[in-house]
Amino acid sequence: MEIIRDMDWCPSPPNGTVLTVGQYDGVHRGHRAVISEMHRLAAERGCRTAVVTFDVHPASVVRPESAPLLLSTLDTKLELLAETGVDYTLVVHFDELRAKEAPEEFVRDVLINCLSARAVVVGDDFHFGYQRRGDVALLEAMGREAGFEVVGLPLVHQLGKTAEILSSTSIRAALSRGDLETATRMLGRNYEIRGTVEPGDRRGRTIGFPTANIPTPVELQLPADGVYAAHYVRPDGTVYPAAVNIGRRPTFYEEADRSLVEAHLIGFRGDLYGEEARVQFVKRLRGEVRFAGVEELKAQLATDVEQAAAVLAG
Repeated sequence: MEIIRDMDWCPSPPNGTVLTVGQYDGVHRGHRAVISEMHRLAAERGCRTAVVTFDVHPASVVRPESAPLLLSTLDTKLELLAETGVDYTLVVHFDELRAKEAPEEFVRDVLINCLSARAVVVGDDFHFGYQRRGDVALLEAMGREAGFEVVGLPLVHQLGKTAEILSSTSIRAALSRGDLETATRMLGRNYEIRGTVEPGDRRGRTIGFPTANIPTPVELQLPADGVYAAHYVRPDGTVYPAAVNIGRRPTFYEEADRSLVEAHLIGFRGDLYGEEARVQFVKRLRGEVRFAGVEELKAQLATDVEQAAAVLAG
């Protein structure tokens, strides 16, 4: 996949592109359904494929006070898009100027002039441009003039629950309430967070359960506070079973600014500081609890580790 960050270097492939536009946060099953249809149309037409996305969530510029947390950083999103086999991903810089751009101008500059669109595949609720004035109908009108087709796909519903739309918003909601099963089903994979391990207060080591302290960006969605069975992936690809705590550690602290992610690698002894950690959540074991003392906490941690190991071994 070729990543384009500067529209002065647009590919403008001679046979054109079949493309899609969106934030593609998390690159979930719904996104992949759109990309699958894009691949099918491109094969029929002999075109290249392209995804147009943004370097930040547009809501963080347009309405920062209510912008959603993210399911993936930009780098992770690009990795996930590369897995889908698209030829190009155009990362559009989104700022206040872009937010005020007329949808017609966006179509001309990005879809037509930069990517030579032959077909545009989007969800049928797609909106874009200043005040979200652009929609499928506008795309169709411009497509008739410029020579590109528009395919508006119906929204994908969650498997087994047709009343709930499969969307990044639904996945965030599931994670925030600790419903990892639903989030995993919608994503089509285990939810993953990444961060560089840094020293913490080393309290876990003193009670026999050393943990890797994994800071995460404040704009990233975390699963609900609690204990999880997870796969911990080291930079060399080695995978360890882990019991992961997300929370504010109420047994030791009255208040904390935000939840921390701490992973206890089962069967590992060594130094992880400075390494990038990838934590892939498999199952929620319990919520966060304030314990009466250290001995009660240690007993529960032993149970957590045993349960996590059993889940991950199965």
